[in-house]
Amino acid sequence: MPRSVVYYKVARDYTGIHEEIPVILTEFGPLHPLIHYILKHRHMLSESNTNKLVQAVGLLIDYMEANHPAFDNPDDLFNIFVQRLYSGTIGIDGDDHSDLYWDSRSPAVVRVLVNHLSKFSDWMAQEQGTRPLNPWREATRAEEQLAWAAWQHKKSRAFLGHTMGIDVPSLQVSQARSVLLKRNPVIDHDAVKFFPADRMDDLLFKGFIVPGKQKSLRIEERLNLRDILITMLLHFGGLRMSEPFHLYIHDVIPDYTSSSEALVKVYHPSLGLAPPDLYDAKGKPVHCNRATYLRDKYGLLPRTEYKSSHTLHAGWKGNALDSKQHFMHVHWSPRWAGGLFWKLWVFYMAQRDQLNPDHPYAFVTREGKPYSIDAFEDAHAKAVNRIGLVPAKALGTTPHGHRHAYGQRLSDLGLDAIFLKKALHHKSLESQLVYTEPDRVKLNRAISAAMTRVENAEDGKALLPPDFLAYGFKDVDPLGLFSGPSPKLVR
Repeated sequence: MPRSVVYYKVARDYTGIHEEIPVILTEFGPLHPLIHYILKHRHMLSESNTNKLVQAVGLLIDYMEANHPAFDNPDDLFNIFVQRLYSGTIGIDGDDHSDLYWDSRSPAVVRVLVNHLSKFSDWMAQEQGTRPLNPWREATRAEEQLAWAAWQHKKSRAFLGHTMGIDVPSLQVSQARSVLLKRNPVIDHDAVKFFPADRMDDLLFKGFIVPGKQKSLRIEERLNLRDILITMLLHFGGLRMSEPFHLYIHDVIPDYTSSSEALVKVYHPSLGLAPPDLYDAKGKPVHCNRATYLRDKYGLLPRTEYKSSHTLHAGWKGNALDSKQHFMHVHWSPRWAGGLFWKLWVFYMAQRDQLNPDHPYAFVTREGKPYSIDAFEDAHAKAVNRIGLVPAKALGTTPHGHRHAYGQRLSDLGLDAIFLKKALHHKSLESQLVYTEPDRVKLNRAISAAMTRVENAEDGKALLPPDFLAYGFKDVDPLGLFSGPSPKLVR
């Protein structure tokens, strides 16, 4: 019987609260150790990491089922299993006698899968006395030196590196896993792709139109204000795509420093301070977080706690927050965007109020339900198509391209790294370096400008084009491609 993955609801007490987790079913029933491991580490494993763990265990089960007669030693089986993750299981003749037909996987993917398996196996060895699949051993001198170098690099980059003790790393670098993994190749990241600035007006006011209402004189009828506002938060406010979907109607108010601009606070989906419109049995306001507020007033969960396939799901990255109330400000760039946002927000709130939604989320469907990320991505793609562009991540024309444009804009202003970190809500000063990475065009321009400076200096250091005729190209160049004047440096 092939193994399968199903989702079970697990009740751990009598509160009535259930946890939905993935479970591997085999011919012998559910894989109980994996269930216990996931439940024990529930608050440390994200949904993504849980799925990767289940995938890794499933792959190992499949490999064992197909190949266990070939091995007498479990260590050998696991070692070859890891090799097959790298190489795949298909021979050069296109056959796979194990019937697994795995394609090869990248070193980065294999490392994630094996690390999950190693930790799960370590836990089973500790809890159930089994033999670990990938046990620790004494590190070689070379492995220990590499580990120390990695630790020193991490310490030098850490904001609180001076507080990092030496006792724990001393123990860690003296050990290594039995199964060695390939190193990931170092990749010098290409510059991020961002939405073209000269097409933003077209996108907002020609792309996000209401079909059939293009000629209406009323702005709230002609334009899709909801999607315009979300796009402005991404492009002019630098938010990640999921973050506007956590906004409540209470989170946008006139800016006390400039009443014509919008002050937008994006609260943590569950820990953020709740609005003061939840009352107890005595009619007094309840001061609570947003998880409690959603549960007690609307019977909802924070959007991060719904499965990724659910329309209510919206992710949240571990951003640096601006307050103990667990929120971050939107910093408008340019500042006029905050004023335009406030004007459009007032019109949109009038539209939203007519739907009388039974939830606090700002952005809603025509039926008043919370708006989904998938629906916005689809609307954004249609708007991009309307203005003659192609929606593609590689072109910067998806919603992701707007935050990239925001970061690039701030970088081009020459702001210090500490200001970029604050505006982008990064935890590390190095996180925003991706927005300062030059693209190929900028790099070529910089090289040309530098070469021109050297050429004009006339100090003999300029690298001049070769004299092609001196190398005999005339004899083998009937078209005269190399017989013309030497090319000039691009200025």
